[in-house]
Amino acid sequence: MRSMNTLTRADLAEAINRKLGYSRAEALGMVEAILDQMSDALAGGENVKISGFGTFLLRDKTERIGRNPKTGVEVPITPRRVLTFRASQMLKDRVGSD
Repeated sequence: MRSMNTLTRADLAEAINRKLGYSRAEALGMVEAILDQMSDALAGGENVKISGFGTFLLRDKTERIGRNPKTGVEVPITPRRVLTFRASQMLKDRVGSD
């Protein structure tokens, strides 16, 4: 079912189809609805926490001076918003991370 050890939207929909009995189209619609809701929340500046799984956090980084490692020339790095993920302790325990 899974190719190259990557879980896809189709894999999630297939699991919903098998475990809960929804049609493939309904299951894919559920997966899309969940991902859309998460994306909309993040785009709106909200963090997304899924209990027992982890938290998607938005961080605003300020402008700073960086250095080109090849030439050593200092270059300004523009301010930006970055998305990070922090796994819950439950998820860390399950996958064997520290």
